[in-house]
Amino acid sequence: MPRFHVDLPLSPGLETALPSGAARHVQVLRLQPGDSIVLFDGAGSDWPAQVLQMGRSEVRVRVGAPVAVERELPLAVTLAVGMPANERMDWLVEKATELGAGAIEPLLCERSVLRLSGERAEKKRLHWQAVAIAAAEQSGRARVPLVAPVTSLAHRLAADDPRELRLLLSLGDGTGPALPALQAALQSSRPLRLLSGPEGGLSPAEDLAARAAGWLPVTLGPRVLRAETAPLALLATLASLAG
Repeated sequence: MPRFHVDLPLSPGLETALPSGAARHVQVLRLQPGDSIVLFDGAGSDWPAQVLQMGRSEVRVRVGAPVAVERELPLAVTLAVGMPANERMDWLVEKATELGAGAIEPLLCERSVLRLSGERAEKKRLHWQAVAIAAAEQSGRARVPLVAPVTSLAHRLAADDPRELRLLLSLGDGTGPALPALQAALQSSRPLRLLSGPEGGLSPAEDLAARAAGWLPVTLGPRVLRAETAPLALLATLASLAG
């Protein structure tokens, strides 16, 4: 059944016009009055709805009773990533949403190829948020991960919460396997924050700074993974362990 995210307060029996984006998708699918769709607002429920009217630019629907949806990971996971360049960040946001990330933090690091600030950074953030919404629609999630504003790695390290379990993907010395750390995270149910660098990884100074701030360095094995692959591999391992 077609499923659409809407930035609307939903309630049983509500008759409303769909936002322009969702209405456009309904029109592209050539749905007709009487057809059924599913709406969600990101608060944790699916809302069955029925198309009432189809106009040139407006689609009106009647909303039914909410159905609670639980497809989230058993702990809150934030993915803090040095932004890869080109379309790779889009791909990372899409797949991280499918795998259950609760939030995504784009970071500016020493080796970052993609360097964003000001209006351009906010425009990119809004684009990535739209990518996350589309991925949540496709994957059946009833919650949409928040894409945070672009910030520096130094700012992220300074804002760390010691109540979180923080894992650092690292190629440095003294790095242990990721699997035991992920198993411990699931057992503790503490919020989890995963940190991964951009192309070329974190610099030695950044790696040391993260460790000094309390991040636990972990590895996924002897192979060097791409900037967009490594954090997703870690997240996929966690999702697999969670069942």
